[in-house]
Amino acid sequence: MSPSLKYGLSAASLVLSLGVASCTPDPNSPGVEYAPEMYESIPYEPLRQIRFNTINSFGINERTPAAGTVPRGKLAYFDHIPKDSVGIAERTLHNPYAYTKENVLEGQALFTRYCQHCHGEKGDGQGPVGMKFKGVPNYSAGAYKTMNDGHIYHVIEWGRNRMMPHGSQVNPEERWKIAMYVHVLQINNDPADLPKVVKVAAPADVTSASTGEASAMTDPTNQKPEGKANANSHSETPGQGTKGRNGSMN
Repeated sequence: MSPSLKYGLSAASLVLSLGVASCTPDPNSPGVEYAPEMYESIPYEPLRQIRFNTINSFGINERTPAAGTVPRGKLAYFDHIPKDSVGIAERTLHNPYAYTKENVLEGQALFTRYCQHCHGEKGDGQGPVGMKFKGVPNYSAGAYKTMNDGHIYHVIEWGRNRMMPHGSQVNPEERWKIAMYVHVLQINNDPADLPKVVKVAAPADVTSASTGEASAMTDPTNQKPEGKANANSHSETPGQGTKGRNGSMN
């Protein structure tokens, strides 16, 4: 047998054996994996579980947050008003954002993205989904015409009747801005009435965003520079650090 044929048969046998070994009737088994460390993380990942965790309780990577803690940027994410207490929301929740043209226009964009398919472009319940399933309210009719910001915000967060909750899809800032635009549609179901809702020209919104406690999804103020870091400024002593923190080089 020639060497080339011998090596060729050996290579074919190896490939065939690997193929057979990598096939298994167990749907949860990946079979033989080549260099699994390249795609299976050795450090623990909270949302990925491939082996029993011998350190954390219950053998899982993800841990339950400590009681009473709030994730960073989520302080105002939930209003803590029960789902069925929209009346409380009407009386206690107040829109912290100013009715500027920019805010209402952003509310219009968010409404188009998340609400229009059911509520319709004019808020009359004639969106493609609303027309199919019926029962979607007309914002300019009956009690819907007088819903205030707190009511709208709460329904967006928790849903109502057949409307599913959208609290996980739109953060607090976005909910308030959608509520602003709903007021436009409450007038005559006409987006052209937007200027009638604008109350001020260009104020500075005073919200929890200024303290970095608003949702980080659309909150640029959460990205404040820490000291001079990321502030497009240069060290007075390049390569030596900040003397106030690191002392002198002598």
